[in-house]
Amino acid sequence: MSANYPALTILLADDDEEDRAMTVDALRQKRVANEIRCVADGQELVDYLFRRGEYTDADDAPLPGLILLDLNMPKKDGREALVEMKSDPILRSIPVVVLTTSSSEEDIVRTYDLGVNSFISKPVTFSGLVQAMDVFSRYWLEIVELPNGSNGAQ
Repeated sequence: MSANYPALTILLADDDEEDRAMTVDALRQKRVANEIRCVADGQELVDYLFRRGEYTDADDAPLPGLILLDLNMPKKDGREALVEMKSDPILRSIPVVVLTTSSSEEDIVRTYDLGVNSFISKPVTFSGLVQAMDVFSRYWLEIVELPNGSNGAQ
């Protein structure tokens, strides 16, 4: 990564604490060194992104360069949060990758219509999750050029 750009922060939005921990563990097993921040529901996600409530300090809530989004969360689901994100001129360019247990065609079509960049159905085993996060990290952090003009590798 070029020294001109800050390291990309990954924001993981998932209401299941165990799923969050396993996703972070899977990314770390694949040597993803990027900072990973977590939120537990869709309302917390939009509060983080719009710097509201406990997330008003930009140092404590750096704008993510990539969002991993679960769809089925309390308070505000991932679809509702996605609508808010993509309606904001600053946030709409942040790539969003859905990582969810759903494999419903309706969810896939709807989230792409709302502006999601990729859709991944969560594997049922940890080894499957590690494999999925390997492909995810290679693609999004090594290959793709992200909006800040660099790839996301740290």
